[in-house]
Amino acid sequence: MTPPDRPPLHKHRSRVVTEGITRAPHRAFLRATGFDDEALGKSVVGIVSTQGENTPCSMALAPQADRARLGVAAGGGVPVSFSTVSVSDGTSMNHAGMRMSLVSREVIADSVEVAVRGHAYDGLVAFAGCDKTLPAMMMALARLNVPGVFVYGGATLPGHARGAQATILTTIEAVGAVQTGAMTPEALAATERSCTPTAGSCPGQFTANTMAMVGETLGLSPLGSAMVPAVYSERLAIAQRAGRQVMQTLARGWPLPRDLVTRQSLENACAAVAATGGSTNAALHIPAIAHEAGVPFSLDDVAAVFERTPLIADLQPGGRYLARDLHEVGGVPVVLKALLQGGHLHGDVPTLDGRSLAEALADAPEPDGQVVRPCSQALQPTGGVTVLRGNLCPEGALLKVAGLRSLQFTGPARVFEDEDSCMAAVSARQYQAGEVLVIRNEGPRGGPGMREMLSVTAAIYGQGMGEAVALLTDGRFSGATRGMSIGYVGPEAVLGGPIALLRSGDVIRIDAAAGTLEVMLPDSELAARRAAWQAPAAPRLGGVLEKYALVVRPARLGAVTHSGAVDWPYEAPGP
Repeated sequence: MTPPDRPPLHKHRSRVVTEGITRAPHRAFLRATGFDDEALGKSVVGIVSTQGENTPCSMALAPQADRARLGVAAGGGVPVSFSTVSVSDGTSMNHAGMRMSLVSREVIADSVEVAVRGHAYDGLVAFAGCDKTLPAMMMALARLNVPGVFVYGGATLPGHARGAQATILTTIEAVGAVQTGAMTPEALAATERSCTPTAGSCPGQFTANTMAMVGETLGLSPLGSAMVPAVYSERLAIAQRAGRQVMQTLARGWPLPRDLVTRQSLENACAAVAATGGSTNAALHIPAIAHEAGVPFSLDDVAAVFERTPLIADLQPGGRYLARDLHEVGGVPVVLKALLQGGHLHGDVPTLDGRSLAEALADAPEPDGQVVRPCSQALQPTGGVTVLRGNLCPEGALLKVAGLRSLQFTGPARVFEDEDSCMAAVSARQYQAGEVLVIRNEGPRGGPGMREMLSVTAAIYGQGMGEAVALLTDGRFSGATRGMSIGYVGPEAVLGGPIALLRSGDVIRIDAAAGTLEVMLPDSELAARRAAWQAPAAPRLGGVLEKYALVVRPARLGAVTHSGAVDWPYEAPGP
């Protein structure tokens, strides 16, 4: 591609810290960290990760981030490492801690912004491995718009249990099997010990791998990097190249994150999610990344792409294969090449190295026919995720249809005011086949924090009820969720959305083929209930949740917490 006429960006930011007489104290601080005269004249590149021992997703990041230092140094820059927090969805789910998960996305993006802008770094290499940490780092890159690369830490290898391949989802769903007596506690304990044998993120096309694919499709990550397992040594080479890539971008002045995150590339990212039956959480995170880049992109835009994109990858949880299987047949480029050949991708968008996406995919492998199919042999004619609309969700709702046996469901509502009360009922098996379990007051503001509800859906599957019931919520579902599970219903209950007006026994009709979600009540009845409805009293929250609830925007806009992209001014260095 022909890059814009833009000058090199060598030390375009860090000069305000390192040059001029008045910056002598600044240089003294840097010398105390190991800078010398030569280093003070070079570009300074931040290397940030969510390395930590709170989750296997983040435990493989430290050696990768350290290897990126070599790439920056080889390219003539000075690497400066720092870290930020993460919240493990694996250990925060099914209790109040899950309220912190989506909030952590904003905290991470904010913390990276604070560090990079506060220290005037010239570039950034960002590493993440757990669900919200991936979109958070991509949001930070787009917000900062410095030369940068996002690197995913990679997925875990699958484990085994009871003579078969197993993942963390096997254990989560096995809880329900124990509750029904279909599995012994001893078998569950054995599964727990062997299902997740290595560091890395969940290995199916759950939220982490879905967002890793999004990063690669947007051009923020190196092509072919996302599906390499966390424990493969190849990841060290990828990380080192990422560091070198930032230095090349500084030398060229292009492409910056906002050159890469465009309406066309965002549509490509949505197509990749739909084509692989990816996590419904992508429809929350993609608009949030767009927001940081100054591109208006809502759930409506996501829906338009989902509706025109075929499902071509047979990946768990709806399908059969895992991230390692996709890596072995060529990784994300195989999916993107198949979509490009089928006319479902914009091939003229730029990639990290300056080539167009079509040019970069020219040598990618063809679909293998099993893990990934050509569009002419699609598993389904429309994508694995669909957006529903109707009198229950004027602002839309999301359903992963990949793997569903039936796209229609009609039944009476059983209404719960929060996730905890629903989980208690499911654990006690106090529900009936044919019902629609409604969980409300779990949206971005009402939760607050928009908890995801994998424990509920997995327990239902483990109890053998699978698609015998449907779930409906203004909260979220995990990327590992399967079944007739509808989330992100908008407007949320605390804002007076129709989900707030539901009563147990109301008949709900779901038709994913037609894209509709309706309660079978006349408009007059809904209007009467609305007139009588009063918003529930908000509890005093304190701390981060109180601040989040005050500023968070609706899910259809990405549940973002600020007004949008700005260019940060960097004054000239002192005399």
